[in-house]
Amino acid sequence: MEIVGIDLFSGAGGLSLGAQEAGIRVALAIEADRHAALTYAHNLGSTEVLLGDIRMVTKSQLSKVALGAAITIVFGGAPCQGFSYSNQRTRNVLNEGNWLYLEFLRIVSICRPDWVVFENVKGIKDTEKGVFLADLLNRLSGLGYEVSARLLNAADFGVPQCRERLFVIGSAAGLIPELAPTSHRVVTVGEAIRDLPSLANGASTNWRRYKSSGQSEYSRLMRGDQRTSSNHLVTRNADHIVRRYRHIPQGGNWKYIPDNLMGSYRQTNLDLHTGLYRRLHVDRTSVPIGNYRKNMLIHPVQERGLSVREAARLQSFPDWYEFKGSIGFQQQQVGNAVPPLLANAVFAAIVAASGGA
Repeated sequence: MEIVGIDLFSGAGGLSLGAQEAGIRVALAIEADRHAALTYAHNLGSTEVLLGDIRMVTKSQLSKVALGAAITIVFGGAPCQGFSYSNQRTRNVLNEGNWLYLEFLRIVSICRPDWVVFENVKGIKDTEKGVFLADLLNRLSGLGYEVSARLLNAADFGVPQCRERLFVIGSAAGLIPELAPTSHRVVTVGEAIRDLPSLANGASTNWRRYKSSGQSEYSRLMRGDQRTSSNHLVTRNADHIVRRYRHIPQGGNWKYIPDNLMGSYRQTNLDLHTGLYRRLHVDRTSVPIGNYRKNMLIHPVQERGLSVREAARLQSFPDWYEFKGSIGFQQQQVGNAVPPLLANAVFAAIVAASGGA
């Protein structure tokens, strides 16, 4: 039985890729950022992409989507920056972006799908003492959905990254999907990126061949039958920043950098969080990718930041998935995305609860 869906706030397509690989046909994606929409359309071309502000999407536009299925699903993750623990000044009811989940609910009320999946950062649980999450759950219940909220760690689903995300799943039929970790061992950073080519600070060659060694079960999964991969782009850091990198061991952060190399930066910026100037460790899972350029995430053994492809690997995007736009837009797309392997586990559980696709 076919399951057809609509992806709201689709970004570069992490949720949709996971849904499609679980057997769901995604009929429509709605995204406001043109660079992310271009990436989505380039890789998931069978889906119609509506570029624009979701607040402007009308009932007639949605009615034109030929869902034509016995089972339907609406899914998506409203912009989450306002719920993030790293944005304390905007974690409140005054941030207009924090209310975009109401647009998600508006689309649900129009489409009345069989299933609803809402994804966000775990910070939504306690922003303004949980008022946003409580309102979302209450409104979904009022629309007739049996709802459950689950905090899932991507590392438990085969993703080489410790990244917790909140998933709210609603079923019009009162079904509760069984969702358990799919991996009993963590995938390390080394397993994820060791076969990718060595790069210089500021590398700007898009397509490159793999190394002849360093493959793992995970990297083979990401590579598929590819002989080359794209997005081997690295931000060019200034020399004084690269000098800081050299003092940081694997797993370490800014605290290892000598004071004389930091100047006033230490006093004004480094009391924010331990993720700043973090060098990844080859034998551990990655810290959350997020805004990895701004946070200065460092390659485990090379004196540079992460390439777009390395970050995509740590997010579980397959190597055939090509990100569009300038390097800054590509970095933002990768960092904002839901890991496709995590998304796939959620949607596969829904497919199973629905009786199969």
